[in-house]
Amino acid sequence: MGFNPLTEQGIPLGKQIRNWRELNVQPFDKRDVHPYTRARVIVMNGIEVESILSSHQFARHTDDWELKTRLSLMRRADQQQQKVVNWLLPGDQSVLETTLAYEQVAIDLTAWLARTEPDPYLKQVLDFGLLEDFDHLYRYANLIDLIEGPHRVTEIVGDLTEVMPGRPTIVEHRHPFDEVRRHFDSHTVDPLSRMHAMTIVAAEQQTMNFYMNVGPMYVPRLARGLYLEIAEIEEQHVTQYESLLDPLDSWFQRELFHHYNECYLYWSFMQDEVDPRIRDLWELHLMMEIEHVRVAGELLKRHEGIDPQQLLPAEMPEPTRFQDNKHYIREVLAAQIDLTARGTEFVPVESLPPDARYFKYQKAVNEGVAVPSEKVIEEHIKQFGHDFRATTEGPHPVESLRSQPEADDTEE
Repeated sequence: MGFNPLTEQGIPLGKQIRNWRELNVQPFDKRDVHPYTRARVIVMNGIEVESILSSHQFARHTDDWELKTRLSLMRRADQQQQKVVNWLLPGDQSVLETTLAYEQVAIDLTAWLARTEPDPYLKQVLDFGLLEDFDHLYRYANLIDLIEGPHRVTEIVGDLTEVMPGRPTIVEHRHPFDEVRRHFDSHTVDPLSRMHAMTIVAAEQQTMNFYMNVGPMYVPRLARGLYLEIAEIEEQHVTQYESLLDPLDSWFQRELFHHYNECYLYWSFMQDEVDPRIRDLWELHLMMEIEHVRVAGELLKRHEGIDPQQLLPAEMPEPTRFQDNKHYIREVLAAQIDLTARGTEFVPVESLPPDARYFKYQKAVNEGVAVPSEKVIEEHIKQFGHDFRATTEGPHPVESLRSQPEADDTEE
């Protein structure tokens, strides 16, 4: 049998509280850390924050004092896990460097989830968001090259993720009605699909919050504008992904699923972590979350009469991994670059009628102004004679998105 937290012994809840010395961890060195170690840190911070916020909402929807105190104790342990994870980020890593890391997370996490997603509709939703986050990395890479100088991009993302245009950010702005997707059925959904949806909601929500908080900290209007624009797209992504979740799940079920997903991801990331100290943290937090799953399962059984084994799989699915997704992304770019959303479905933009709400919304936000995501590329070309790209697999798979040198080479 594979790993099942319901059959494992975790750290008792009362023994999980740590002191300040244990919590104020030594951050990793931004010059030496593996890009995917940084990515795992960012993901787990988002997962912990989402679990904490969900627990707070649960507490606001019950007047059961005993339940509130039980949730409070688990939440405090999660709070300490979140502090340890987020405090691994170094203070000398600039906001833009962290932003590049966030976008690498969005790209390579979403690509992995899409590649392994068993539900065709959920896979399509992930592929759709993937191309938009891919373009965000390209825009921010050009911005950091302008503001902070050369080499910053490769120092953060390495050669693991290509940097080139995705679905252009300017065309990503859609009417809010077209961001809501069909939700899965909690009774029939594959457990992996549920965890994929919960994971991407947490990751995108973290990115949305980060951008809308750090954007005003910049002085250059160009930087402020780019964060402003992409923060709105991240809100669209949160709307898209959260609508995949079944709203009929009870608060007790959600609490169980959150802790199970934390178990799954800590267990997943242990498999590939190359930093021994951080791997030990993943293992410690896994042992804590095993107990959280047990406690959440007890609450579910006591209050709703549902055995957690009825809702959770007998063993964990294959682990979620960070790895090179270059060829997969290129395939999606070639096949789906022209898609937009209409209601819950995805259609080629050219199939929309002239009076579609998409065009009305585009006119409202883009017409007659300098669009920041376009302006940053124009400024880079103006200063250096070209945009910034980092490609290892050949010309852009979409001919219209190739840079001029790429286009010239192709013609030859």
